[in-house]
Amino acid sequence: MHKRILPAVALGAVATLALAGCAGGGDTASTDGEGQELTVWIMKGTNPDASAFYDKVSEAFEKETGATVTIEEIQWADAHDRFVTSIAGGTTPDIAETGTTWTAEFADAGALLPLDEYVDAEKGLRDDLVEGLAVAGTYDEELYGMPWYAGVRSLVYRADVFEELGLEAPKTWDDIVAAGEAIKAAKPDMLPFPVPGDAEFQVYPWVWGAGGEVATLDGKTWTSELDSTESQAGIEFYTGLATVHGFSSAGATTWKETDLRDAFTQGNVAMMLSGSWTPKSLIEANPDLEGKIGAAVIPGEDGGIAPSVLGGSHLSVFNTTKNADLAWEFVKLMSTGEFAEQWSNETGYFPGVQSAMEEALASTDPLVAPFAEQMVDGGASVPVTPNFGAVQAKKTTNSMIQAILSGQKDVATATKDAAAEMTDLLNQK
Repeated sequence: MHKRILPAVALGAVATLALAGCAGGGDTASTDGEGQELTVWIMKGTNPDASAFYDKVSEAFEKETGATVTIEEIQWADAHDRFVTSIAGGTTPDIAETGTTWTAEFADAGALLPLDEYVDAEKGLRDDLVEGLAVAGTYDEELYGMPWYAGVRSLVYRADVFEELGLEAPKTWDDIVAAGEAIKAAKPDMLPFPVPGDAEFQVYPWVWGAGGEVATLDGKTWTSELDSTESQAGIEFYTGLATVHGFSSAGATTWKETDLRDAFTQGNVAMMLSGSWTPKSLIEANPDLEGKIGAAVIPGEDGGIAPSVLGGSHLSVFNTTKNADLAWEFVKLMSTGEFAEQWSNETGYFPGVQSAMEEALASTDPLVAPFAEQMVDGGASVPVTPNFGAVQAKKTTNSMIQAILSGQKDVATATKDAAAEMTDLLNQK
């Protein structure tokens, strides 16, 4: 059966913490790349100060190997189509950042090279990989995506509002409702807990928090369980924050996560799920929020932690490369050691290695520690299959939520329809 909950070793380092020396990261490459050039595609926007980083890593790579590297930034919105076109035409780069839900798809297409031999040759590296990212990068028992960085969503809230009203961070779903009712009464112009209808990864914590599953694998057959009793309970609670308790707005039915964060930045939202990489950007967008933001793990229905999707990116080597050994040296340089630390510091994501786990867990930073705890005890994975991209493209989960929020379908009907569609898409050949 498909396992969604990741073990405690899934934690990587937190952005603001120093990364301990990772195996392989500081070694001088032995590959002779004199006169050779690699092409690398990296997604644009993850690191707003990327130019200086790319210059530094390129210089280090050339010094170690003699080879040069051309790093091209591409937009997330256009990336998938560009990859598909380049795979079909045999024009893929040597190396590219691949989102965790794409790696299995590209591996299934035969476009990627397995990295197990390289990883296992680096002493201690295999055990240092963030488990969730390694799982997402593995297809047919081979590793095609080197864990690079990860993020996880937790509960972000207006700490100043909670303090003013004598509220504590919610530890159960009943606590969320109680806090929301208090905020609704005291702050009528503030949405206590908006429910964005076009934000898939906001949904799954409530499914898992109620004991449900997105989909399970039995042999070679996937079955969506969005319509199980447990999953329906979680979805009913989540959508009920809007339809029953009035903590949301009609406009939020079409919101993406970016819309949710914009509303929070503008002071219109009291609680939301948001990524470990966002608190810094929220404050940068509105400096008045400095010292007014709190974070907490997403509570399970009766306590504990509701799992949250562990997302992020891999670095993958394409089979069109003329020098796989050289490509691996660049992947290793980017994903371990000082450059993993620098990327983490600049982006607010967790690195793909877990060397600083103890420091992360010991952090007292209120905007770091909850995300670290969420990743350790509540990191989860969406179904690892090439077909999950089809589910996302069809917007199966989002359409389900929007149908409930708009009153077009009740929870039972919407979840049944979504589960049938997801099961069909996951099993397409």
